[in-house]
Amino acid sequence: MKPLQDQGIDKYILNVYTFVKIFTMKSLSLKLDEKVFEETEEVTQELKIARNRYINDALELYNKFNQRLLIEKQIKKEIEEGRISSLEVMRDWEDTDNAFDAKFNL
Repeated sequence: MKPLQDQGIDKYILNVYTFVKIFTMKSLSLKLDEKVFEETEEVTQELKIARNRYINDALELYNKFNQRLLIEKQIKKEIEEGRISSLEVMRDWEDTDNAFDAKFNL
C-alpha cells in the first residue's frame, strides 16, 4: 500500500471526531429503609455492580414509568375534552338541521 502522501491525502486535513457522552453527577444524601438497603446490597453484590449505578438505573426506570403514567393521564384528559367538543359540534349540527327543517317545513 502506498504511503498517505503518495495517495494525495496529505493535502487534506484529517480530522478524527470522538463523541463522548459526558455525565455530570450530582451528590445526594439518601436515607433508605433498612429492608430496602439490605435488599439493594444483596442485589448489587449478586449482579456485581456498584450500589450507586444500581440506584441510578432504578431511578431512571422509575422516572420513565411515571412519565408514561403522566402521558396516559394527559391523553385520557384530552380524549375526554375531544369527546365533549364532538358532542357540542354534533348538537350544533342538529340545531342547524332542525332550523333548516323548520324554515322549509320539512
